[in-house]
Amino acid sequence: MQLKAEFFGGDVKKIACELLGSQLCFLGENNQVMRSTITETEAYDGEDDLACHASKGRTRRTSVMYDQGGVWYVYLCYGMHWMLNVVVGKQGYPAAVLIRGTSDLSGPGRLTKAMGVNDKWNGKRISKKSGLWIESSSEPKPKIVSGPRIGVSYAGPVWSQKPYRFWFSKSTVMK
Repeated sequence: MQLKAEFFGGDVKKIACELLGSQLCFLGENNQVMRSTITETEAYDGEDDLACHASKGRTRRTSVMYDQGGVWYVYLCYGMHWMLNVVVGKQGYPAAVLIRGTSDLSGPGRLTKAMGVNDKWNGKRISKKSGLWIESSSEPKPKIVSGPRIGVSYAGPVWSQKPYRFWFSKSTVMK
């Protein structure tokens, strides 16, 4: 079942954990639906979080992060990798969850490349209508573990070490 808009309205760290085990769904060629289980996420929590793009305030790039939760935030990293993020929380508070990996693909750049995700989804609602959505899963979840986010050393010793990266303890996570 597709996640409802209300799901995306809460705390970013809680939602980052709750997304684990959900199905990332993509409408591909010939209207074929591709599904893959979300196995790794990272939380980015507002302007105070120095690893969050919104730490510099609202810009043209980050304005979508200030929307009501339930839209995609897609940006280009290092000029070559699209990053897929779920905007969460209340209107005006910039928070997002990066989808770092699924059961089929490890690494956010590999994931978006395989799915053909690019900036055309930026700001679109997370819904079947957009062709990119998330469905809940009834499968039991293994234990969730957390650790520092990857590639955010620029955020300084405090924010780069926050345990805002989440994955299943039984998952294989590439570092």
